[in-house]
Amino acid sequence: MPTIVVPYRGNAKRRLSPRLRAGAAVAMLGDVVEAALDVGRVLVVTDDPDVVPADAEVVPDPGCGLGEAVRAGLRRVTGHALVVNADLPCATPASLRLLEDAGLALVEAPDGTTNALSLPDPSRFAPLYGAGSAARFRRHAPFVTVAVWELEHDVDTDADLERLAGRVGPRTRALLAVPV
Repeated sequence: MPTIVVPYRGNAKRRLSPRLRAGAAVAMLGDVVEAALDVGRVLVVTDDPDVVPADAEVVPDPGCGLGEAVRAGLRRVTGHALVVNADLPCATPASLRLLEDAGLALVEAPDGTTNALSLPDPSRFAPLYGAGSAARFRRHAPFVTVAVWELEHDVDTDADLERLAGRVGPRTRALLAVPV
């Protein structure tokens, strides 16, 4: 059973419209955590512990970027770890198990960034996030790229939310159903 590390910063979704930004970030985090809890222990690395669902453990965000947040979570993991971004509202337990079963693997977003990692040995992690990160991870270690639709599609803009609306988890779906 893996431990799932979910880095979360509520103010990171700056390309979402102000009317959706805070609510969407919290809803997506809740959907990711709900899916992850069916798979294993969940650690949310955050600067905002008040929004973390009750069954997840909180790890303080060191405030030095995504890579260092992930590293802080991985320090508390023994054994297999999955790193799953908090902006993947279509994540399901089955999609996370597919990632876990792939061994040393990553899920690449359409823009070449990295949405999720499977780390049978968490010491293989290096903080390589940012534009083109999937290619950097593959150069760093023999990561295989797995195509898992639910983990490939992250949310950065209102258009992303609209495009994924029919496939998102219950919290994000409820948010989108509320007129603003």
